[in-house]
Amino acid sequence: MPNDIRPKTGQEALELLKQGNARYVDSLTNTDPCTQRRPELISDQDPLAIILGCSDARVPVEIVFDQGLGDLFVIRVAGNVVAPSQIGSIEFAAEKFGTKLVVVLGHSNCGAVTACVEALINPEQNYTPNLQSIVDRIRPSVYNLHELATANGQDVDADELLERSISANVRMSVSQLKHGSRALEDLTNSGQLLIVGAEYDLKTGKVRFLED
Repeated sequence: MPNDIRPKTGQEALELLKQGNARYVDSLTNTDPCTQRRPELISDQDPLAIILGCSDARVPVEIVFDQGLGDLFVIRVAGNVVAPSQIGSIEFAAEKFGTKLVVVLGHSNCGAVTACVEALINPEQNYTPNLQSIVDRIRPSVYNLHELATANGQDVDADELLERSISANVRMSVSQLKHGSRALEDLTNSGQLLIVGAEYDLKTGKVRFLED
């Protein structure tokens, strides 16, 4: 968003959203295939993939994968962490719509993972209880990496630790989805559902899918 129109208050931000929605509604009368699908989606949906992604504003999932209305069932939460509500949402989409693919999408420079790394490097770091709950969910994937990094007594390379931690966090979320839900585990074991991890690079725009 250009700096000259960036809102300075919540009310100004609200007005920008209202204006944006008005433009979207006006666009529904054009021949754009994306918006032309809207009427058929009113009563049902058939998403081709379920994406568990981060809330980061720089990672708009539909844009990253060049998909339109109704194509993706998206759950976004800071740090793409797995909690009961996220598992339930994925179970719903997989069972209700028969969607065959789940992608856990992390990204470079993730703020939530950064917060966890900083908390390990500096235990005096304080967060609100709710933010701490997110950090605590990420911590298991980062802790061993931090222990290895500090085992030789040298200073920790925070950038390298963050990069490795982002991948580890994605892999942990994939494992939690595969083994933390009987419904998803059954679908995965029967070949009806594929759960994979991926990372989006903010610099290049490329998504790298992680190998097991």
